[in-house]
Amino acid sequence: MMNDLNRRHVVSLLAASAAASTLPASAVALTEARAKSLVDQVVADINRVIASGKSVNAMIRDFERIFGRYADVNIIARSTLGQDSRRASSGQMRAFTKTFQSYIARKYGKRFREFIGGRIEVKGVRKVKSWHEVKSLVYLKGSSPFNVLFLVSDRSGRDLFFDMVIEGVSLRLTERTEIGAILDRNKGNIDGLIADLKKAG
Repeated sequence: MMNDLNRRHVVSLLAASAAASTLPASAVALTEARAKSLVDQVVADINRVIASGKSVNAMIRDFERIFGRYADVNIIARSTLGQDSRRASSGQMRAFTKTFQSYIARKYGKRFREFIGGRIEVKGVRKVKSWHEVKSLVYLKGSSPFNVLFLVSDRSGRDLFFDMVIEGVSLRLTERTEIGAILDRNKGNIDGLIADLKKAG
């Protein structure tokens, strides 16, 4: 018969296991396997869109859903707005983030036609500081394959990518320059930036 000490030990282990299973993802350190799994899902969804034969507008809508599901849109949007995000009201940040997501989908989704007949393959993953870098290769018809890195973090409580680096060029930093230029044209007016962003891309 199990003695009291062993019984308490087993009960404690079961309780700990049950508690661990209910913890949010951020409570358990992001692993290489989880980072790769996220990008595998992103790539699979993008490859399906590429092969779907849908119209450009339909592809853009699909890409917006993919971006909203797998990207840390809040972090990316706030980063592209930079210091100006500190003076934005909560309502302005919500509106900017929503508009930014649609803008990114239009801008990059329009390029899906270039990917028809091509594919994206995940090649490897490595830990960098507090995030993971997942390397992929993009194969297009008639051109040499090129590198795309997905930077993955669980900082928001979920495994999400917070940047894409295409042949050494960061999407997040590129868009910070673009957003800054639009904001400058609006003389720092965030509502004007949001209005212009709805028509951009």
